[in-house]
This record gives sequence, structure tokens and C-alpha cells, in this order.
Amino acid sequence: MNNIKCVVIDDEELARTLIKSYIDKVDFLELVDDFENPIDAIQTLKKGQVHLVFLDIQMPQLKGTDFAKMIDANLKVIFTTAYSEYALEGYDLNVLDYLLKPITFERFLQAINKYNKETILIENTITVKSGYDLHKLHFDDILYIESDSEYVNFYTESKKIMSHQTLKTLQKKLPTSIFMRVHRSYIVNKQKVSALKGRNLQVCSHNIPVSDSYYEAVKKKLF
Repeated sequence: MNNIKCVVIDDEELARTLIKSYIDKVDFLELVDDFENPIDAIQTLKKGQVHLVFLDIQMPQLKGTDFAKMIDANLKVIFTTAYSEYALEGYDLNVLDYLLKPITFERFLQAINKYNKETILIENTITVKSGYDLHKLHFDDILYIESDSEYVNFYTESKKIMSHQTLKTLQKKLPTSIFMRVHRSYIVNKQKVSALKGRNLQVCSHNIPVSDSYYEAVKKKLF
């Protein structure tokens, strides 16, 4: 998946900081810039390198709803505001979503998924060759993947499937929005991680080791 390039526009620094921290947690999102004043963002948006704008509605110099009418119609907009009464006006502009502050990470991800559904055809399965057999695995069913010499083992809740390939090669085929390498021998499904205990990730009933080189990235991206 190509990176979704984002701009954050909000007159409140704390609000911008929160959205930027959420963007940083999602591998396929990329922050281009953030602005306190929407007018200052115009030149950046005109360059045509931005896909998604997180836009506050109630700002002192120019309302987000008015600014949304000024920018390229191809730009996707997610409104952010503390005032629920602006929701109807926002939807009348055919924006992607409307986030009411305080915005949770879960609700943020729901909005991003709307972008994906509208703009990107996402594969949700992988075909795994095991011996003479072919297995189609849904990403959501995979708990984690373990390297085993020249093989990898795919673990689901009900089975293990061994495939002749390397973890490095496999990693290039998997969407970073769902999977993350946490050790030279392990890739985990980020959605299945429930806890980090010491240097081990809890994935359902399994403990997956996190190596030193991945530890900080794991904390930043998963917690």
C-alpha cells in the first residue's frame, strides 16, 4: 500500500499533536505538515502531494467548512471538532468523515478505513503454498508468523501451516497496516496483540519475543 500523505489543520496545538501522534502510529500514513491557520496550508495543498486533510471546523480566522469549499475537490477531508452541531454541515460538504473531540485512536482508525474503502482496493488474503497444497489465508485469521530455517510457519487459532520461503521475502508481501516484524524470527498481526509484558508480546495465548532492535518501534506503533 502506498503511503497516504496527510496534513493536519487546527488552531489548537494539543489537538494537532494528538492527530499527529495517531498518524505516527499507522505505518501507511505520512505527515506532510501541520498548520495552525488554514490559509498557511494552501500552498502545500496546491502542490498536489497531499491525499488527506484533517481539518478543524471552528477556527478564528476561517471556518473549516468554508476552507473545504476552497480546496481541490479531489482532496479527502476528515473534519475534527468539539462541536457536534457542525456535523450536519460537514456531511453536506460530502467529506469523508466527521470526528468529534476528544478523538480516540479507535475512532481515528475507523475514519482511515473509510479512506481505504473509497480509494484503495485492499487484498485481505494471502495464498500460501505448503508442499503440493495451496492454502488461502485471511489476514484476520493469522495470529503470527515464525521463521524456521528456510521455512515459515503461519499460525492461526486452529492450525499451523508450513511454507518454503523466508521471512524477509514474505514480509514484502504483507500489508504493514496489519502486520509488523518484531523479531528476526517473528511477524505478528498487530490487531491480535493484547499486551507487552517485558520483552514479550501477548498474541492471544502466545508469547512472542521482541528483539532489542524492534522494541522501541513496537512500543511506538502498537501502544
